[in-house]
Amino acid sequence: MTKPSPATLEFLLSRRSRPARTLGMPLPDEAQVLTLLTAAVRVPDHGKLTPWRFLVLEKPALARLAVLIGHRAAALGIDPEKAAKAEAQYRDADLVVAVVAVPKPSDKIPLIEQTYSAGAVCLTLLNAALAAGWGANWLSGWATYDRVFLADGLGLAENETIAGLIHIGTEIAPSSDRPRPDPLALTTWVRR
Repeated sequence: MTKPSPATLEFLLSRRSRPARTLGMPLPDEAQVLTLLTAAVRVPDHGKLTPWRFLVLEKPALARLAVLIGHRAAALGIDPEKAAKAEAQYRDADLVVAVVAVPKPSDKIPLIEQTYSAGAVCLTLLNAALAAGWGANWLSGWATYDRVFLADGLGLAENETIAGLIHIGTEIAPSSDRPRPDPLALTTWVRR
């Protein structure tokens, strides 16, 4: 058994995301973001493929992306309310780290394991931000599945996708926790 870390376990038992709309200034500086990214890459990565990378989106980039979302929503016939919500997600944000899934050719490591690894990066980044005292939230949205938005807005290659958008900032408005599932109701013990 490794050395227990009661503080880490307590953090995991009580962690919760903060709604992106409740995040504001101040923001982590570049060195603090790099520390969070350093924590984020410490995830299972079978074959050491590094099937992910980061885009740190700051306010001017987020404003540009909000405008692009408006254009894409109109072109795609997205419901105006849904379009406005997506625009606000970018326009109202101050700092977002986009975790880009970058699958690598491999005879040994299936694509699904690479996808899981990118998801693990998202959760680890989220938890690192929360553990460092920041508010954080993991979002996606319809625009993260639009190839034109991904290519024109974010410069992603055809094989790249967004695993998650991690919003990071200071919680400026309180938020409540949500009900959590009962693990006992979701668990089957297989003993033979």
